[in-house]
This record gives sequence, structure tokens and C-alpha cells, in this order.
Amino acid sequence: MMPAAVAMPVRILGVDPGLRRTGFGVIDVDGPRLRYVASGTIVSPTDAPLHERLKVLLDGLRTVAADTRPDAAALEKVFVNVNPQSTLLLGQARGAALCALADSTLAVHEYTAVQIKKAVVGTGRADKVQVQEMVRHLLHLDGTPAPDAADALACAICHAHASPLAGRLLGVGSAGLVLQAAGGLRLRRGRVSTGR
Repeated sequence: MMPAAVAMPVRILGVDPGLRRTGFGVIDVDGPRLRYVASGTIVSPTDAPLHERLKVLLDGLRTVAADTRPDAAALEKVFVNVNPQSTLLLGQARGAALCALADSTLAVHEYTAVQIKKAVVGTGRADKVQVQEMVRHLLHLDGTPAPDAADALACAICHAHASPLAGRLLGVGSAGLVLQAAGGLRLRRGRVSTGR
């Protein structure tokens, strides 16, 4: 008789991208248990040229990934803001974050703010304080994390909740969720459907 496979904890790096402040949060997931590993904020100097600010973000996330060795990464999707210039700058910061994660050979999973808030708070219309408090509660933290770090931790928690469910539906392991059109199932707008 073969011994039963032992599920290993999965480490997830969550990222809340921003040009001035990029939050990061790392958690370990062991079945239903979530454990806090690290979190913080990468701050880019606002008086530096754009390319230098993006390099600070790129290098900072590379360092976090090298130091914490995550198995997967989760990144918040960003939609168009009222100000097109701000949207463009945020897109560039997001691109630098994606490059840092890809350069660290991490599978990157993306979630909308509504998906993240629903996974953590239970409603897609939660405010930042509610997200911070639920992250504190879910990870059994002594204090409330800073807003950017809390958003990144929430993104990692969202992936921790979404990955095993989709993996069970598609027959894929939870460490690196790869959505394929296996059996006609697919992920669209955060929901698994039959593809019809």
C-alpha cells in the first residue's frame, strides 16, 4: 500500500501595486489554515524620475520574492480611474510588478478589487478599514497592518481561497493554479463556468 500524499504548505506573495507605495504580503496556506509570514510597503521617492521609481519597485519586489521564496503570486487588477494620467502611471507600476514576479519565476494570478474584498470581508463594497480588520482577524495579527500591506495580504488570502476551489473543479493542484479548458470548464470574470 502506497503512503498517502502529504500536502505541503503553499506560500503566496500578494501585491498591491502603486507608483508611490506598493504593498506586499506573504502568507503560508496549509489546508484551511492561513499563517502570516511578512508584509510591508515599497516606497518610491516621489521626486525621482519615473524610470528610477519603477526600478525601485522592480528591485524591491525581486528582493521580497528572493527573501521569502513564495510558490505563487497574486496581484490586484487595476481598472481605469477618473484621471487618465494616473491610470497610465499605475499601469506602468503594475507592469514593473509583473516583471519582477515573472523574473522570479512565479505564476501570477490576478484578482479584481471586488473579488479580493468579497473573499476577505464578504462584500465587494468593503472599505479599507474593513479589509484591514478582517486581514488582522484572519491572520491572527496583534495589530492592524498598514493599508497597502493589508491590501496585499488580502490579495494573497483571496488567492488562498480561490485556488483550491478552482483546482478541485478542474482537477489541478492548489500550489500553481492553471486554468485550462479541461472538461469544458473555464474561469470568466472570477466565476467558473462550463464554457458555453
